[in-house]
Amino acid sequence: MTSFNFSTWPPQLTPEQLEALTLAATTYALSHGLLYLPPSQLPSNTQPRIPTTAIHAPLSLIPAPFPRAQFQAARGLQSVYNVLYARVAMDTQFLDTVMGADEGVGKADEFTGTLWKGWKKIREHGVAQPLHLGLFRSDYLLHAAEDGLALKQVEFNTISSSFGPLSERAAAMHRNILASTSYFSASPYLTADNFPENSTTSGLAEGLAKAHEAYGVTDARILFVVQPNERNVFDQRWLEYELLERHQIHVVRQTLADLAISASLDPSTHALTITLPSTTNPSPYEVSTIYFRASYTPSDFLAPSYYDTRFLLERSRAIKCPSLPLQLAGGKKVQEALTRPGVLERFLSNESRKWGIRALDLTAHATNIRATWMGMWALDSEDVDVVAALDHLQASGQGQGNVPPGTRLAHLRAPSLVLKPQREGGGNNVYREAIPAFLDALPAEEREAWIAMEMIETPRGVSGYLVRASPSRSGTDDGSTEKKVVRTEVISELGIFGYALFGKGEEVVEREVGWLVRTKGTESNEGGVAAGFSVLDSVVLV
Repeated sequence: MTSFNFSTWPPQLTPEQLEALTLAATTYALSHGLLYLPPSQLPSNTQPRIPTTAIHAPLSLIPAPFPRAQFQAARGLQSVYNVLYARVAMDTQFLDTVMGADEGVGKADEFTGTLWKGWKKIREHGVAQPLHLGLFRSDYLLHAAEDGLALKQVEFNTISSSFGPLSERAAAMHRNILASTSYFSASPYLTADNFPENSTTSGLAEGLAKAHEAYGVTDARILFVVQPNERNVFDQRWLEYELLERHQIHVVRQTLADLAISASLDPSTHALTITLPSTTNPSPYEVSTIYFRASYTPSDFLAPSYYDTRFLLERSRAIKCPSLPLQLAGGKKVQEALTRPGVLERFLSNESRKWGIRALDLTAHATNIRATWMGMWALDSEDVDVVAALDHLQASGQGQGNVPPGTRLAHLRAPSLVLKPQREGGGNNVYREAIPAFLDALPAEEREAWIAMEMIETPRGVSGYLVRASPSRSGTDDGSTEKKVVRTEVISELGIFGYALFGKGEEVVEREVGWLVRTKGTESNEGGVAAGFSVLDSVVLV
């Protein structure tokens, strides 16, 4: 148990020291590719095809304090989580029940239902590629429980788990500042032993390279499916460079709109090929692996034809990262379903060798996994424990009507809850005091698409120095520390990366590969850097 006093962080700095650290951080970031493309100045919000400028990513000057024991525990659990979600993705019946459009979330959530229907149709005609690749990130916050700090999971990401390469560079930036300034000896915790190494870029690239190798065509390419006008392009480029320089694997970047023209499927082999417009080499490239940095939100699908393109990719022999079932496995409804009695244990067990002869039985880890979860339930839930909680609050008879117990319990406990839909990318959740009015307006048929989760109550009083990524709101940035750096009370979220390459009857090839920290002001409920809510950070172990 750490005796660290979070309310004393960060250490005090003079204005001169703060300016020196800001200069060191921003120049390091600009020199080492810790970058974003600047916001577009065009009404259409488009980015130039060939960039001419870049800005440093939003960042923290001093790393966030995190207890060493919880940091190590999070990293140690990642391999169990890697295997768990691999097995969830391979359980078709479970996904049909939880996420499907006939009896699951897909009935209430059109986006989820469309993806599930596409997957169902594909598997009815035969799946061409039995292997799946997951590049995962499990996100945690510290929870200030009565008996001390506990590690609690926010969510588990199975698609477009971003900021690995940039977070590696944020950690390197903090180590460089430590080496060059010693942080002016402002805190005894700011020592090299408390700054853990981070090699996420090579680890994520290793996962992609293993999928490429499993595909078996050496000169095939890896396809990055990206969003148009992507500002976070450098986070993706570092993976591309690592694949080429360390593994000699070429990458092709395409949007869904591009692929509608460039992608084709061999009718006999199901090989996916990409033909790029070129005057020098118009021959098509075969694709070994498809890495999705898009297609996780309805806004990525501007027309029904975009879904057709996504399903064409899924029908191919290329290994998908993620496949449609693995993308569905990352749904919040799955996260909630796993908390139900016996469900987690069924996936961790290898009774009757149901996951394969060489598959591990991981039931011994169930207690530690469950310890990372907050309480959660479905808004349409009528489970016994939800009804019991209503009885405990002496509210079981209040305003029942046709409102299910799960929704009524969420009403009563709103100040301590967050509501989550089946969405990724930030900005989608409903918090605390906003919940009652939201539930009153939520159509009954949409309740099944939402879960209620107890809020993680983070340590109070910890602050940080957050560095703006772009000019101030006035539209000017004269480089002054006052306009660029904000000291504010913060919350820091730890993400642990891992990969898993797997298929039915195959041993899960997996590894934990690194970490990130995102820090946000306490006034912001959301945590997405790309969505503009937080900054990139690293940890100082305490």
